[in-house]
Amino acid sequence: MNNRNRLTVISALGVVQILAWGSSFYLPAVLSAPIASETGWPLSWIVGALSLGLLTAGAVAPYVGRVIGETGGRPVLAAAALLLAAGQIILGLAPNLAVFLFGWIAIGAGMAAGLYDAAFSTLGRLYGGSARSAITVLTLWGGFASTVCWPLSAYLVAHLGWRGTCFAYAAIQILISLPLVLTVLPRTLPELSRPAGGNAGRSGEINPVERRAFLLLAGIMILGGAISAIVGVHVLTLLQEQGLSLTAAVALGALIGPAQVGGRVVEMLGKEQHHPLWTMTGALALIALGLGLLSMGVGLVAFALILYGAGNGIFSIAKGTLPLSLFGPHRYAPIVGRLARPSLVAQAVAPAVSAFGIEKAGASWTYAALLLLAVANIALCLGLWFLRHRSRIGPAPSG
Repeated sequence: MNNRNRLTVISALGVVQILAWGSSFYLPAVLSAPIASETGWPLSWIVGALSLGLLTAGAVAPYVGRVIGETGGRPVLAAAALLLAAGQIILGLAPNLAVFLFGWIAIGAGMAAGLYDAAFSTLGRLYGGSARSAITVLTLWGGFASTVCWPLSAYLVAHLGWRGTCFAYAAIQILISLPLVLTVLPRTLPELSRPAGGNAGRSGEINPVERRAFLLLAGIMILGGAISAIVGVHVLTLLQEQGLSLTAAVALGALIGPAQVGGRVVEMLGKEQHHPLWTMTGALALIALGLGLLSMGVGLVAFALILYGAGNGIFSIAKGTLPLSLFGPHRYAPIVGRLARPSLVAQAVAPAVSAFGIEKAGASWTYAALLLLAVANIALCLGLWFLRHRSRIGPAPSG
């Protein structure tokens, strides 16, 4: 596939990613208050519906990875657009909370089939071992999802109401995302060159040494997902617990998004001169340093949030590129699907658990817990380095 076609595919998937995130993960931030105001449903249940969606995504993710490995991403991403549209229609028509929650089950299945993990797997299946740069560029597109979709959602709510907004997102999935997937992604998949010996099947089988690497990587994904979910949901509350006003907390919290994109740009400018394990190590170190500084006081908040945001942005890249390097392109899609399940469950559960901790013990306890998780993640990453040097999993590191 030539460079022009490659750029077209990545750009199309970038637009699809922005719209998929906006139609699912980023939706409650704008719609939850209007929904609660109009329906009288408990706000906790409305916001918690996203957790139901994430749990559904976790249940579906391994099957998504397996299908992409066998048939490519075109049918899966097309199904994602249809599932997200169906879920949005159910939300818009929901006469009661039970039907509303059912709509989030459909959206959750669409999230599994349409967000980063599925898109990364699609690129891995298309480009094999050279997919790293494509994954990096795709995360740059995805980094603008909230920037684009939060204002769009607010505009739609103001003019169409929350139900009309749901119908609008359903139309966007059918009229924009679905045609992009069907017209840009190739029907015929390239044949990936098989490595000599070893486990190269697309079903995701791994040998005992690789299993240890898989478990370490799964642990990193779980802890990283939990940290990201806790900070994403509670950062404004935590900042206010430190004595900041809501206005100041919002202004400082807004630094995370640009920092994420900035971190990804720096990684992209590295032009793949280092192994993805270095990318993961740097990401986890920045996250831990940012959280450590954040717990120390208000004077360091801005710098701490920039460090955390940059680390979290790079972490998104490492989640996609490190499994490709460790396990190879043939098993990449099913392994990514298997890694996604526990991470998505952690993202669904962690905000509720941390909310209980904030209520009972305050922000200091939460910061300590977050820092502990971040340090544990660095330890898991060091375990990967040790296992990699000792067992020679994947190509030799450089950089």
